[in-house]
Amino acid sequence: MEYVKLINCMRCGMCLPQCPTYKETFLETASPRGRVALMRKIEEGDLEVSERLLEYLSLCLDCQACASACPCGVNAGEMVAGYRCERRDGKELSTMENLILRRLLPHPDRLEAATAPMRLYQRTGLQKVVRKLGILKMFPPTLERMEGLLPELPVKPLRQTIDEVTPAVGPERGTIGFFLGCVMSLVFSEASYATVKLLSSLGYRVVTPKAQKCCGAPNMLSGDREGLLDAARFNVDLFAGHRLDFIVTDCGGCGAELKKYGHHLEDDSRAATFSAQVRDITQVLALHADELKAKLNPLSLKVTYHDPCHIAHCQGIRQEPRTLLRIVPELDFRELPEADACCGSGGTYNIEKPEMSDRVLRRKVENIKATGADVLVTANPGCLLQLRKALAQETPPIRVLHVTEVLAASLLPPLL
Repeated sequence: MEYVKLINCMRCGMCLPQCPTYKETFLETASPRGRVALMRKIEEGDLEVSERLLEYLSLCLDCQACASACPCGVNAGEMVAGYRCERRDGKELSTMENLILRRLLPHPDRLEAATAPMRLYQRTGLQKVVRKLGILKMFPPTLERMEGLLPELPVKPLRQTIDEVTPAVGPERGTIGFFLGCVMSLVFSEASYATVKLLSSLGYRVVTPKAQKCCGAPNMLSGDREGLLDAARFNVDLFAGHRLDFIVTDCGGCGAELKKYGHHLEDDSRAATFSAQVRDITQVLALHADELKAKLNPLSLKVTYHDPCHIAHCQGIRQEPRTLLRIVPELDFRELPEADACCGSGGTYNIEKPEMSDRVLRRKVENIKATGADVLVTANPGCLLQLRKALAQETPPIRVLHVTEVLAASLLPPLL
């Protein structure tokens, strides 16, 4: 870890009201400056690494709201993630980590095959029976929690059904490479299908390389730097084979990681080019907001927007999603209090730290309810999973949609 980053923290406290775990605990060790202080003491040799200390660091959601608030640009979340990677360097992955991070995630075919039993579980009606009878209460709480997050899956992953090249509608204005995230393809295929069709409707030829791998974000979260670099090298090589104006993703987590490839692979100039081309879907659509507005039909919905951490804090994208929602005729957009506060998903955080995740989530749900919206819009799969489960339990339930699903529903003719 770069020591200069640790000593840049002035301990001013501006990060405190932005940190979701500090707001729930008011503990210094659960704050960004507290975590930076702990890592600095370790680096200076004044503090020994212990399980208790690691527990304090692991409480970080890596939402990076602290970085948005810090006047010195200190990013405690990114530093904690980097520290985890450093601790893991040279150490063997556990059997389960090796299975998921090396044997499963880098292989789209295997990943899709692994989700087939879950689709069967839903299609046969077994899921309804299991939930109604409360059978999962007989198993470890983690399994019940994971099953509870499972939404209705598409019949097939989008990677299996989408064309590798989707032609532009009308005069072609450019070519876009579409980075199809793992969870988006497997779980939220309608949103990603809408992404491709929206780009096509605006005159872009869309290339979706089907050999692409996971972006490497799960490896980074697990401290597996080698797996992350392998994924980055493969994807850079793959997309370098196409002449592209942009590389677009509709997954906030993927976008944040893809934009770091140039940093991860400093010795490969193509990685820097790759990262410079990466755009979130809202960034590209907002460039053509006036043109898109002319294609939209009225939607009588009361809508609010939750800023995913990996989009607002990691990529600095805030206005583009709001611009797109506001161009939909008759859509009643309502600003969400603490819109860029974390929802508690944090990758696998909601599974590993369920108590803290739920505390953070409750705050978010209350803010959403206060808007009176009947639809919550967001743009990251982790947020979609977390918030769909929570808001489906409200009375009346609040629908949760990806921003592309809203635009697709308004487009003439409707895409979805």
